[in-house]
Amino acid sequence: MTNPQKPLPSGFDWQATATEVLSGIDLHGKRAVVTGGHSGIGLEATRALAGAGAEVIVGSRDKTAARAALGGIAGVRVEHLDLANLDSVQAFADTLVGRLPRVDILINNAGVMACPEARVGDQWESQFAINHLGHYALANRLWPALAGGARVVSLSSAAHHFSPMRWYDVHFEDGYDKWLAYGQSKTANALFAFQLDRLGRAHGVRAFSVHPGAISTPLQRHITVEEMLALGWIDTDGNPNIPKLKTPEQGAATEIWAATSPSLNGLGGEYCEDVDIARWFVPGEEGVGGVKTHALDPYDAKRLWAYSAKLTGIDAFAGGSS
Repeated sequence: MTNPQKPLPSGFDWQATATEVLSGIDLHGKRAVVTGGHSGIGLEATRALAGAGAEVIVGSRDKTAARAALGGIAGVRVEHLDLANLDSVQAFADTLVGRLPRVDILINNAGVMACPEARVGDQWESQFAINHLGHYALANRLWPALAGGARVVSLSSAAHHFSPMRWYDVHFEDGYDKWLAYGQSKTANALFAFQLDRLGRAHGVRAFSVHPGAISTPLQRHITVEEMLALGWIDTDGNPNIPKLKTPEQGAATEIWAATSPSLNGLGGEYCEDVDIARWFVPGEEGVGGVKTHALDPYDAKRLWAYSAKLTGIDAFAGGSS
């Protein structure tokens, strides 16, 4: 059965910042891993976690650039992580598991958006592989450090509205559409969190997926000005034209809230947006938020987990999945 997806309410709104949602929360003695935690909303998530006292490990493909971006933030270190390369994922996880007795927070923040067609791994479509498979493998490799009380946050998006899982052609072998590929990967992010929560709760691990909101960050680097005009993201003068456009610190708020809020104790599997549990999407109300049922479908969540295990060769719950 799917979760009820009932807003709490949280006491925050879409304008809340990552720092504000951490008010009164002490993270000293906690360890957090943030993929892509040196850019965009990931940088603000790292800054907020470290500011609350957490030790933060940032996974980045470019350690030099990441260290430069994170310079001056105490309690943060950078390790190499390329989510498109499963050997890199394993090396990153092995390093952390070998050094740390536990990881309290894992935020799967890194990703790519609407990029040109590319293949990684065993000819996997790159958005599905980087946004989902790399993070699936990471969580499973980190499982020895996560078990016992971690929260895992998966960065989904309202773009999950674009596409459910395309089981008939997951890797777009019959023609590539960058927006459908992005949408499928964001659906996969939500399904991953839903299934991880089902499997992990007996071990004290809870997981959530989040839509960070509309934010201008380097994630949009593959979107041309012409496309932004056509999508209505900017006006003819190049000015932003998006309702509820967030700053990066506001964009990081929901993932930080999902990773730390005591109000979520005892919950898990939910899709969150605007610093609260999202409501179900209502047909006929496109563009006003909410989560579609295909992103929290128990059958597809279980099927995706099994499919991901087959592709990556790893399943921390092999023999005991539900």
